[in-house]
Amino acid sequence: MGFRLVTLNLNGIRSAASKGLLEWADSVGADSMGVQEVKAQAADVAGRFERVAGMDGHFHFAQKKGYSGVGLYLRKAPDAVLAGFGSREFDAEGRWVEARYDTAKRKFSLISCYFPSGSSGEERQAAKFRFLARLYPHLMKLKAEREFVLVGDVNIAHQEIDLRNWKSNQKNSGFLPEERAWMTKLLTKGGLVDVFRTLNPRPEQYTWWSNRGQAWAKNVGWRLDYHLATPGIAATAKREQIFLDRRFSDHAPVIVDYDFKL
Repeated sequence: MGFRLVTLNLNGIRSAASKGLLEWADSVGADSMGVQEVKAQAADVAGRFERVAGMDGHFHFAQKKGYSGVGLYLRKAPDAVLAGFGSREFDAEGRWVEARYDTAKRKFSLISCYFPSGSSGEERQAAKFRFLARLYPHLMKLKAEREFVLVGDVNIAHQEIDLRNWKSNQKNSGFLPEERAWMTKLLTKGGLVDVFRTLNPRPEQYTWWSNRGQAWAKNVGWRLDYHLATPGIAATAKREQIFLDRRFSDHAPVIVDYDFKL
């Protein structure tokens, strides 16, 4: 038995639930599921979404209602849960929840993270760059201390293969040269692994589609949802899948089976 890890940007947990998310979660057999853009508060989750498919939920909600928010559903209880990564600006937006599993042999974290989008304008793009600048050293410090898998909506398509219309998007948020360079640095000098890409080098592997212009029907997509892992954990990844048979959100779930146990 391995470890099945799912990531999904929900675009609202209540909305996703109305489209069959909970039934699907029951069927997929995940050991953990990282969710982003919960768009809810603790009171909205209470009694409805604290437990999904036999997994207990741990959340980091945004201060602003109906905005952002991340969660981790876990089959095995963690030793500790951290909400936020130590940035006053971005912790207020509910972008990081980390579950820690520590034994004498290994220190390991599962993280659900939601990177800001810069598509609404210059102000949010500037915030996105501040987030990237703050996150990189945090990930490097974490990597020096423990193994981890970070799942989430990174809001960056890394390479030309990762979006359908790369030529016309080079000046658009999500495919800006500076964003792509940040990802390259993370995966080279930073030593993290884009797990999905190591298992699946094929084109047209997308996880998000705009609601405009029949993007879903025509598969005009972007790959924005990632499993980013330290090398030892990444090496255990065996199978990947972008689940496309049902839609719960404008994003699709990304499932990876790892050959390890907690």
